[in-house]
Amino acid sequence: MSNRYAIILAAGQGTRMKSKLYKVLHPVCGKPMVQHVVDQVKQLRTEEIVTVIGHGAELVQDQLGASSQYALQDKQLGTAHAVMQAKQILAGKAGTTLVICGDTPLIKAETMEALISIHEEADAKATILTAAADNPAGYGRVIRNELGQVQKIVEHKDANESELTVKEINTGTYCFDNEALFNALKKVSNENVQGEYYLPDVIEILKAQGEVVTAYQTNDFNETMGVNDRIALSEAEKIMRKRINESLMSNGVTIIDPASTYVDADVMIGQDTILYPGTVIQGQTQIGTDCLIGPNSELKNVQLGNRSVVKQSVAHDSSIGSDVNIGPFAHIRPQSDIKDEVKIGNFVEIKKALFGKASKASHLSYIGDAEVGEDVNIGCGSITVNYDGKNKHLTKIGDGVFVGCNSNLVAPVAIGEGAYIAAGSTITKDVPGKAMAIARARQTNKEDYVNKLKFNN
Repeated sequence: MSNRYAIILAAGQGTRMKSKLYKVLHPVCGKPMVQHVVDQVKQLRTEEIVTVIGHGAELVQDQLGASSQYALQDKQLGTAHAVMQAKQILAGKAGTTLVICGDTPLIKAETMEALISIHEEADAKATILTAAADNPAGYGRVIRNELGQVQKIVEHKDANESELTVKEINTGTYCFDNEALFNALKKVSNENVQGEYYLPDVIEILKAQGEVVTAYQTNDFNETMGVNDRIALSEAEKIMRKRINESLMSNGVTIIDPASTYVDADVMIGQDTILYPGTVIQGQTQIGTDCLIGPNSELKNVQLGNRSVVKQSVAHDSSIGSDVNIGPFAHIRPQSDIKDEVKIGNFVEIKKALFGKASKASHLSYIGDAEVGEDVNIGCGSITVNYDGKNKHLTKIGDGVFVGCNSNLVAPVAIGEGAYIAAGSTITKDVPGKAMAIARARQTNKEDYVNKLKFNN
């Protein structure tokens, strides 16, 4: 197998997107389009990946990081001009170069591998990835001779009546002999209506030189979709979501209604977990086995153990253990660490808190900037008062503590192991272990007060 290289074209602004965000950075199932492409290309064992950047160059580099080298296209003068910008990195190297657009998020590594294999087996100088389109309008047509060999690529606007009936289209993805590619690029002209240098012209140049040019037709047109506007973006999202959900179901996850369940590309879910309708799972979330998520729950960048339940709740950037019961209507905010066998009930908010094993906050509580021990019971309406208007402060609650309803723990404060907080207390001082703290006004009953009040009125 020869050395492999890849050039990813990601310099265009994408004016049809009508967006401040550069086209290739628009996400599909939680990941920028260009990242999808790079992640698939990385599976091909390439020696080097070169991403051609222009508009939004720094943002694209920030996204892809060290996974690619970069070549800058200052002026967008066509696809051949874009590829030529990789000359300093790749020119003169022997091997096979894949050229692919950064706005094709649905293409799979398997398809690219098949394209490269066909190319190398034929000892070709160029191989075109093609597809059969039901409606080929706007696409370049791949014209073959009676032997099925590629003769040329004709742009839609230049095609005659016979050529317009051809449904095999050029997808814009190619394989080239690397040295032949850069030699041919020197001969590409911009003598056309747009005044640009077109990469398909390289095919004509190689054909004229008597070189072997082949094509590989994928059986899935959707893979080759280029996303140029919001309509195509939504279609790509729909196709990829279906692909993700079907993969999960094939691996033992139950999705009650795939059409209303949204799972990002990098999410991992264990067997026999059930996803109910309206569930959104995003980012780098990892869910264990035998869990129940939803309906109408949102998890983003969450690590969730086995046999846990999350009902009608939101959790972001947190760790949740096994045998945990969350919701309905709970909010787990970032940097929370919820241990095994915990119950977080309805209308409970946890933020930047460690919540120990088998502890409970069953309803209507706020626990923020806190360390909660094991087997703690936090009563209804209790809160950790963590903010003094300028700084956040820590509340520490030891193992086995019982916090009565409607209690305020004013941080910084520590509650010792086994202590009891009487309902309705506002705790401003540390409470020793095994102590009972009562911090509320003594009750006073005014006899006959109501009658006197009525008489005076």
